Amino acid sequence: MLVGWLAAALIVALGAAGCGGPPTAGATPAPPVVATPAPVASATPGVAEMTGIDLLFLSMTAGHTEQTLEIVRLVRDRLADTELRTLVAAIEVTEADELATARDWLAQAGRTARADDHTGHGTGPDQLARLRTAVDGEVDAVLIEVLSAHQRGAADLARAHLAAGTDERVRDLARRIEQSRTAQVALLAARPAAAG
Repeated sequence: MLVGWLAAALIVALGAAGCGGPPTAGATPAPPVVATPAPVASATPGVAEMTGIDLLFLSMTAGHTEQTLEIVRLVRDRLADTELRTLVAAIEVTEADELATARDWLAQAGRTARADDHTGHGTGPDQLARLRTAVDGEVDAVLIEVLSAHQRGAADLARAHLAAGTDERVRDLARRIEQSRTAQVALLAARPAAAG
């Protein structure tokens, strides 16, 4: 009963984090996400077993992180603000490492990052197109707007997992993600282009 409640809480929180929101124009709505509460044995001895909630979080995190990397790669060489460029480089390094971790843990559990369908979640194609087509004087401001919303979604997802997750390794990852994404949003808001 408790596992079912936790699964429902995470799914509701995922919706609040941008997962399961209205599909983009022309997109086929994704089927509802159902977390499997059955534990999956961890490949690391002495580590608690991952549940479907932990695996769902890792899968969602992998998809979200892949999109973050796409966002920063679209604009990293076009940014005018050198401090923003440094922040974007740090985000890229941090999230590439987190993506490798999530993929590794999913592989240990016999799953892939694509095991769950998360079509329509995260930053939509319209926002990515805005980044691609932003003129030089507007790239910084567009990135701040798009990346701030994207990173808030990651922090929300991580907070939801802290309330529902069972595996302490995965909860620690969620804790680090929540802290770093919240700090990144604050740093983005402090950049001069955020005001314009």
